[in-house]
Amino acid sequence: MSLVKEEQSLIASPAGKLEVVLRAPAGDVVENSGYVAIVCHPHPLHGGTMDNKVVTTLVRSFGEMGIPAVRFNFRGTGNSEGEHDGGVGEVDDLAAVAAWLSALYPAAKLLLAGFSFGAGVAGNGAQQLSNVAHLVLVAPPVGRYGFSEKDHFPCPWTLVMGDRDELVDPGGVYRWAETLSPAPTIVSMPEATHFFHGHLVQLRQQLVEILNKQLRLG
Repeated sequence: MSLVKEEQSLIASPAGKLEVVLRAPAGDVVENSGYVAIVCHPHPLHGGTMDNKVVTTLVRSFGEMGIPAVRFNFRGTGNSEGEHDGGVGEVDDLAAVAAWLSALYPAAKLLLAGFSFGAGVAGNGAQQLSNVAHLVLVAPPVGRYGFSEKDHFPCPWTLVMGDRDELVDPGGVYRWAETLSPAPTIVSMPEATHFFHGHLVQLRQQLVEILNKQLRLG
């Protein structure tokens, strides 16, 4: 397994400085320079930050595939400036991170992922950013933040749900997913709750297996 490094930075955004952490293979050569990834965290008014365990599991999943990945704090969270904006300004935060990451890896295609509130932001971001190759939505908050009002995503996507989710209705999410084009690849975890306690290793393993096939890395 390749060594990795994490670098923390403050970058410019419309709301002020954003706190970001880039996790990438160590050294000058990136194992897979074809992709870079951004992971969005859950609701900041309910304790969500870039240090959430599902978020860091997603980052490690991308890292296992040799893909540089960024997690970041939305405006008003941690050391990020600004104020929470109900999922609207947070899409601008995501766009700022994407622009910064694109400058570091100009030839790379973008992968977006988000958990809970962050899935809503990632879903809306996928509609606005031009170079998104794949989208991963974990426990997406269907019916909130506007992203689930769309009838399609502009890229292939993967849906991850715990069937014992106590905060997001799994049945409602699956019914919504059936209406979309393209249809998602579904990772259904029968025993997992919203925060995937006790199932994070399984989540990482299944996601890496699926994305390796989807992105033709395996």
